[in-house]
Amino acid sequence: MKRMFLFLATNIAVVVVLGIVASLLGVNRFLTSNGLNLGALLGFAFIMGFGGAIISLLMSKPIAKMSMGVKIINEPQSADEAWIVETVRRFSDQAGIKMPDVGIYEGEANAFATGAFKNSALVAVSTGLLQGMTREEVEAVIGHEVAHVANGDMVTMALIQGVMNTFVVFLSRVIGYAVDSFLRRNDEQNSGPGIGYMITTIVLDIVFGFLAAIIVAWFSRQREFRADAGAARLMGRKQPMINALHRLGGMHPGTLPQSMQAMGITGSLGKLFSSHPPIEERVAALQNNQVQ
Repeated sequence: MKRMFLFLATNIAVVVVLGIVASLLGVNRFLTSNGLNLGALLGFAFIMGFGGAIISLLMSKPIAKMSMGVKIINEPQSADEAWIVETVRRFSDQAGIKMPDVGIYEGEANAFATGAFKNSALVAVSTGLLQGMTREEVEAVIGHEVAHVANGDMVTMALIQGVMNTFVVFLSRVIGYAVDSFLRRNDEQNSGPGIGYMITTIVLDIVFGFLAAIIVAWFSRQREFRADAGAARLMGRKQPMINALHRLGGMHPGTLPQSMQAMGITGSLGKLFSSHPPIEERVAALQNNQVQ
């Protein structure tokens, strides 16, 4: 959850900043005296959409370190730290990726993996996870995070987010231009975008942004199933991951940093925006997996 929240929050912030900079610099060349230049708009939407996703992807690792207070384990200071590093190393070797940075942070039970490239990633676990689970369960969770890295999930999600961003920017401006043209159809002095264009574009950026977030969250949930299966393969059996999921279901997971708690969504609508499937669905999927 932390992995996806940090990525999505950074992506939204970057897209907003890019939009402001584009307006200030006057690079919105898709609005011409002859109307809307769809080719130029598509290019603008592509740059805005993928620019935000790629920049947020490149920033994901340092932002995760700073926002979560992750302590990177360069030299293990305890038996637990040495065991975590060795577990990540073993799973990384099995998965065929380079050893990620390994870190610990203070918080309730959770873990995450992040990074723009699978061979320079970060895997971090919380103190709550180490205190609340058995070693075998923690090992399964670490395998889950290493599987995320090996599957290239951050890059995959960045590409999906980029496509969604592109559609949001493109469609909101096409519809905004159509609404503005309708409202100003009798205005002979029509010399550029009016208030109808600006208001419609802002509203649709928000509405389409929510719809895009639902689609991105759906893809994220599918990647979670795959990472669960990946953890089972790395351990050679699925029961430890099933046990870890059951344990997590009975705990209060540290899903968001304290400063972001107010942004959590609960209830039936929240399920559409959830980056993780319900525990029972993940357990059922693992039980049907061929790994013993």
